[in-house]
Amino acid sequence: MDTENAAAGRPGADVDPAAEGRATEPEQLAEAPAVAREVFGERYEAAVRYTELLATAGVQRGLIGPREVPRLWDRHVLNCAVLAELLPAGTTLCDVGSGAGLPGIPVALARPDVSVTLLEPLLRRTTFLEEVVRELGLDNVTVLRGRAEEMVGKLAVDVVTARAVAPLDRLAGWGMPLLRPHGQMLALKGDSAEQELADSRAGLARLGAVEWSVIAVGEGTLETSTRVVQVKAGESPGGVKAATRRAKAARAGRTANARSGERGRGGRRRGR
Repeated sequence: MDTENAAAGRPGADVDPAAEGRATEPEQLAEAPAVAREVFGERYEAAVRYTELLATAGVQRGLIGPREVPRLWDRHVLNCAVLAELLPAGTTLCDVGSGAGLPGIPVALARPDVSVTLLEPLLRRTTFLEEVVRELGLDNVTVLRGRAEEMVGKLAVDVVTARAVAPLDRLAGWGMPLLRPHGQMLALKGDSAEQELADSRAGLARLGAVEWSVIAVGEGTLETSTRVVQVKAGESPGGVKAATRRAKAARAGRTANARSGERGRGGRRRGR
């Protein structure tokens, strides 16, 4: 999945430190906009610290392009945080291909009631994410190393998010199977949103989607609103193949639990 990330310079994409970090020194991080206090509330200071980490360790480790530093707040952190407007209270969320934690960490900062899983296959990225989560004290965030394809039947959430990971049709194939029935996938897509959606409708229907649209969030909060493709699932998110894999994983889980129970009972009998 990491090979499908956007070009270097966007959060979540690989940046060659030799080509970027040494050739161009990171520019200065802009001061947090006044609206950040409104968006992040009690976690405003944690949001400031996260943005500082993106501008320093994120650049040094090749997760953020140095030219992005002056616009981290507007183009990246706040742009992602307003996704929280679409989330019901107590939602469980998986950020697929989380990269530097966008949009998952800004959403978790803005909404402490939302349980967020940051799913990322690359070790160097999960290491960064774990350090960020630990430093910021984000008790509503879990970092999980792996690919979405491997998590079907092991992870089920109400919402899947993604940003700069892959074209919509491919992203849906990874993300939709992780949804619970009637869950939703939220993909930050920018100017390509309408075209990608038009190209993907048939595939979305095969993956169990029943409704889809392009919506804007952050209007009245941000100077430029965030464009999101919202895909709502029906009873069987991910389609027939995903349902089969979930059922197989459930059967395997029940078998493992039964065997564990038998071993436990046997152990008690030997102890008498």
